[in-house]
Amino acid sequence: MISVIIPAKDAAQTLSACLEGVLHQDGLRFGVDYEVIVVDDGSTDSTAEIAANMGVRVARQANAGPASARNHGAREARGELLVFTDADCIPTPGWLKALMGAFTDARVAGAKGIYQTVEKGWVPRFVQCEYAYKYQRLARQETIDFIDTYSAAYRREVFLQHGGFNPVFPVPSVEDQEFSFRLARQGYRLAFCPAAVVLHRHDRHVGEYARRKFGIGYWKAVMLKWLPEKALGDSHTPPSQRWQIILLGLSLAAAVVGVVFHPAVWVSIFSLAAFLMSNFPFLAFIAGYDWPVLWLALPMTLVRALALMMGILWAVISPPPILPQSEKE
Repeated sequence: MISVIIPAKDAAQTLSACLEGVLHQDGLRFGVDYEVIVVDDGSTDSTAEIAANMGVRVARQANAGPASARNHGAREARGELLVFTDADCIPTPGWLKALMGAFTDARVAGAKGIYQTVEKGWVPRFVQCEYAYKYQRLARQETIDFIDTYSAAYRREVFLQHGGFNPVFPVPSVEDQEFSFRLARQGYRLAFCPAAVVLHRHDRHVGEYARRKFGIGYWKAVMLKWLPEKALGDSHTPPSQRWQIILLGLSLAAAVVGVVFHPAVWVSIFSLAAFLMSNFPFLAFIAGYDWPVLWLALPMTLVRALALMMGILWAVISPPPILPQSEKE
């Protein structure tokens, strides 16, 4: 049996559509081939009632964050394969079978699917371009080190043996990255399954996008304190995205220095020019994927780099009171 685990906090507006997708999977029988567990993470709305009325198992806990909720679901699960998605995702009919297919290879311990969206807004379309660009990178790699839990699966034995997601992460952030990085560090094989598709509502506007990127920057900086090698790269993130944070920071710092030391202005200009040039491969991809989004792409990459940089700086200035600890190896 497969166990599908969905953490949910005040998810009444999206959970029904999510469960409709999960409960209608091609070639699989709900209750026979797979079970569904919704973990209500201290909701104050009708999340638990919606899940119960749709016939899935409901586990409840006081609010502790999605990492803790997923671990709770894993402990309750009966399946040998643990599959995760989020309450604001809608799995497509072939989703579960695609993830299952990765595990026909006995070496595979975990697998990752993809996001798609049907939204027409400019910002959601840009976000989809970002994901699609990264998926293109993942597809070229034999094994990966980066699994997001919107469409993910792990062998239950491996998941429990290594403690699951670090519950110290209080909000959706990089708890899924940290777990997959930890497994990859220990030599486990992780697979990319582009046929395992879930539909998602991406960031609706620039402010929402910037807040999400700030949070990622903050929590990733915290994570890098015990996984420092991931500062140099991972299978999901293009190297240019890291350089853009550095280049934008250098450009801003040099511009400030340039107020009193005018030659520094040239450093600022050259750094900004390098930032813009580093976007050419991404812009070329967008031109072939969703060309009308090109007008928005450069401003959004500036927002992305600035938000990530500010999140990283804030983690240095004001780290969380309790730092996650790495698994003892």
